[in-house]
Amino acid sequence: MTRPARRTPATPAAPLFGWLLLALGVSTFTVAWVALGFSSGRQHSWMAVLGALDVALMLRLGHWRPARVRVPAAVLATALIIALANWGQIAAQLGKMLGYAPWESAVRLGFHHAWTLAQLANGAADIAWWLLAMAAAALASR
Repeated sequence: MTRPARRTPATPAAPLFGWLLLALGVSTFTVAWVALGFSSGRQHSWMAVLGALDVALMLRLGHWRPARVRVPAAVLATALIIALANWGQIAAQLGKMLGYAPWESAVRLGFHHAWTLAQLANGAADIAWWLLAMAAAALASR
């Protein structure tokens, strides 16, 4: 007598552990980038490429499904790191001038003001680093 084939439940595209690893990777890398930028007074846009590689590693360690799920998640998480790091650096510099802690300044900073300051602080080289980071995220997470 043969046993019927055992059905395994479908695994989600990203288990809870995968989401937690991704959130941990994005948040810790953002904090590291903001701290580096705040201590030196420079943007350090090359950090976006390292952030993309960090995200790709976290997605692999979190057992995210390859290609269709992992690539867009890596690109979006890299874009989130870039946006949060810029927001954090702007908030930290403004907070320093106004006497606020960086986290106090971050919640008071308006989108329009942050956008204006980001345009002033970032140039073509920064945007090139960000685009390279997006490509690195897509390639490394395949």
